[in-house]
Amino acid sequence: MSLGALYLIPVPLAENTEKQSYTLFQQELINHIDEYIVENEKTARRFLKQAGLKIPQGELKIHDYGKHVREKIDYNCIFKSVMEGKDLGLMSEAGCPGVADPGADVVAEAHKRGIKVVPLVGPSSILLALMASGFSGQKFTFHGYLPIDKAERVRKIKELEFQSQKDQQTQIFIETPFRNNALFDDLIKNCKPKTKLCVACNLTASDEQVLTLSVSEWKNRKPELHKKPTIFLMYVQS
Repeated sequence: MSLGALYLIPVPLAENTEKQSYTLFQQELINHIDEYIVENEKTARRFLKQAGLKIPQGELKIHDYGKHVREKIDYNCIFKSVMEGKDLGLMSEAGCPGVADPGADVVAEAHKRGIKVVPLVGPSSILLALMASGFSGQKFTFHGYLPIDKAERVRKIKELEFQSQKDQQTQIFIETPFRNNALFDDLIKNCKPKTKLCVACNLTASDEQVLTLSVSEWKNRKPELHKKPTIFLMYVQS
């Protein structure tokens, strides 16, 4: 018996952006698959409904992969139907599964079991921000979250700035939304005036903002980033 496949289904980054976040193929796929692995069942079901789900919600089988149960997950149970030939969907809380996302562990487990993994086109805040920054897309690194400790964070910022100039590499990082303003202040205070900084906020939403300026220019244009999903990008031109 042939195995089913694990489909990695991107989820919109912002509310009311479904039409720009999924393809016609995804609409067809969600009416073919009736079993999913998700981080949050409520938001996953809402997305499926907005994406055009025709299968009754009560007929869906949902596997919880939230942070409170992740370490106790039973992969034999999750992949049972796939091993019997059925397809399975994986959805993150937002964006692309497996990219800065715990779903990568599910994908790794699928590979161990010889299951075909199929990534689908969809929004990735990291790539969208890089595309819109004007920085190098040939060399870039995503660092995730910078250190919380202020002294360590300042050291990391200077390290990233040095690395960007040395290798002509775009540095990409994020912060917990309620700490965005503090991170922005640390960047402005500790980076050189000519260092370029891109701030990409609320990507794909109606109030999306993407702006690239030098650190010296940013000092007169401080944005309000509190509780807004934001990607930070740094680049030092030689």
